[in-house]
Amino acid sequence: MTIASTSPPPASAFDNPAREGPRGPLSGIGVLDLSAYIAGPYGCTLLADQGADVIKVEPPAGDNLRAYPSTLEGENRAFLGVNRSKRGIVLDLKQEADRRRLLALVVQADVLVHNFRPGVAERLGIDHPRLEAINPRLIYCAVTGYGEEGPLCGKAGYDQVLQAMTGMCVLQGKPPVPELTYGSPVDYYAAALVAAGVSSALFERERSGKGQYVGISLLRSALTMQSARMIQAEGEAHDISRDMRSGGITGLHPTKDGYLYLSANTPRFWNALCERTGLQSLAHDPRYDSVRKRAEHAGELVPLLREALADRSALEWEEQFGETVPCSAVRHIEEMFEHPQVRAENMVTRIAHPLLGHYRGVSRAIKFARTPGPEPFAAPLLGQHDRDGAQGQGLD
Repeated sequence: MTIASTSPPPASAFDNPAREGPRGPLSGIGVLDLSAYIAGPYGCTLLADQGADVIKVEPPAGDNLRAYPSTLEGENRAFLGVNRSKRGIVLDLKQEADRRRLLALVVQADVLVHNFRPGVAERLGIDHPRLEAINPRLIYCAVTGYGEEGPLCGKAGYDQVLQAMTGMCVLQGKPPVPELTYGSPVDYYAAALVAAGVSSALFERERSGKGQYVGISLLRSALTMQSARMIQAEGEAHDISRDMRSGGITGLHPTKDGYLYLSANTPRFWNALCERTGLQSLAHDPRYDSVRKRAEHAGELVPLLREALADRSALEWEEQFGETVPCSAVRHIEEMFEHPQVRAENMVTRIAHPLLGHYRGVSRAIKFARTPGPEPFAAPLLGQHDRDGAQGQGLD
């Protein structure tokens, strides 16, 4: 492949007519999203939320997330949620013609994001040094499992694998049984780092005029999420978890109807909890006057607390405690569509979709007063904005 012969794409390659509404802080920024699954794609969605024009580039088989189980007819719920506000094209980067088409887009792109395993980008001819040669202003973001160096750098990374590796499962579970945290927290935190890292690199480019490589790894994400635990003083024992347990009072408890999470770590919250549940005699008992003591006596306190909580439902306790005790009834995610706080904050929007008609989904993660950004639109069908449907959009 001869990079020097690549011709630039039409001027409108990153001029997306679907971006309706006010400008966002990243309007005018063109992003090529070559990533799959969650971390890279949702990082690009966060950029799209802020106005960037994101073109999702998929292989002929599509993003692997499209094949995940879903109850939606003809679509995948996870793919829709992770890839909103992007146009979609299909390129087989093992084919010379499609590699040239990608390089033509790279010439005008501001950002490229991928999550290929180390070595794959080099084999495809789209590694950072080669793309930097044709676009020195390009922000090149690579999402890896374990980073760029070290014995595991060539290994693929997955959210729950990193949870197990980095101690999250031990801390989430009840010894000796570890537990996974579902919902892909490592992936989503890595996505936030993708958006933050790319945005910072774009800001620096305004000063230097130069692009740069941005590296995000799931390993760094998983450990960064645990910064409050990842502290070890010289000479101290390897039992960091002892600092982070709140005891049996703070946590999930059954009620007359449903489960309730409550926290009573401070003296004020502990006193309020005792008062509101009719356990006033416990509030000033010196045996229970600290978090550590309450943890030590959890076997005595938890049965008393749960007996009191059995008088009302979780929703009734939530109202009863108000702001005096941090708490929440345990809800299903579906209930959040109609939650008054979610509705008041406009966190959910109605999005048109060519197969589903309309669906409701998350709107924006960040609120900007002066540049709120354009309205979100649906994740693309596979190849929706490819050659046959891209006339006039600069994707031919």
